[in-house]
Amino acid sequence: MVVTSPNDSVLRWLLDGDPSIRWQVLRDLTDAPAQAVAAERARVASEGWGARLLALQGPEGTWGGVAWNHGWDSTMHVLWLLWSFGLDPKSDEARRAVGRVAEHVTWRGAGPPECDRNRFFEGELEPCINAQVATAGAWFAQDVGGIVERLLGEQLDDGGWNCEAPHASTRSSFNTTICVLEALLEVERAGAAIGGTPRVSEARRRGEAYLLERRLFRTLSTGEPIERDRKGGAAWTHLAFPTWWHYDVLRALDHLRSAGVPPDERVAEAVELVAGKRDDDGRWPLEARFPGTMPVELGEREGRPSRWITLRALRVLDWYAGRR
Repeated sequence: MVVTSPNDSVLRWLLDGDPSIRWQVLRDLTDAPAQAVAAERARVASEGWGARLLALQGPEGTWGGVAWNHGWDSTMHVLWLLWSFGLDPKSDEARRAVGRVAEHVTWRGAGPPECDRNRFFEGELEPCINAQVATAGAWFAQDVGGIVERLLGEQLDDGGWNCEAPHASTRSSFNTTICVLEALLEVERAGAAIGGTPRVSEARRRGEAYLLERRLFRTLSTGEPIERDRKGGAAWTHLAFPTWWHYDVLRALDHLRSAGVPPDERVAEAVELVAGKRDDDGRWPLEARFPGTMPVELGEREGRPSRWITLRALRVLDWYAGRR
């Protein structure tokens, strides 16, 4: 497989996007100096989608009025988006917004009744939800040690996680596992003050091995490709953003890249699958969009070129080729 770099027209197109995309393009796909990357990243808090999301926070600290909901406009979902956008956790805007969440938001009415009194960053019971809370919490320097301990205790013998584990499930879920892996990586990076320990690193590596042993989208027992997940019906080979709790092969590859996992033959087929989706202009389309109310529309449509998918695909190809 030949893995090629983006052409100038694709880079210009990406850099015409929102600040949340531009700063990541500068960091991951160009040789821009660190000062230029930082200056562009600072705009996430004051311009574009990041600023619009911050402006939607209610006076009680929530988005959508709740900690979590079945749509995509709750406090948890917005914080996940702000993490994806790379909002600087040290910015005044982030400190104010996350401070309101930490001080005022609880799980009352959004999780199991026994969690009503839990503060937002204490989480609830479901591993998938807790993992997304921990991802954002670690990014924004919040104490998510309680969630981390719970997640470590819920890792299954096969190395992954499953949201049905509290109900005696013994087989892991790709969906839950990728959510937890993202959380553990952010906790590791945040350090001991947030809950990062050697146990966290070991659990993450076991979870990554779970995915790698399955070539990121195949069954371990037969080697057959998994066309759709059993819970939500999403196709793991169809690329989406935002992914929310859903797994797909690009999300897995981008995590492995971010975690610094050396690519090997176990990811080759998934990389080839992603590379084959590039169009004649060197861009990747948005292939899936999950039903639900977006707090802010990102201006991308199914079947049309997507800056988010293109950015993530290009940096995965660079990782696989050893360019960055």
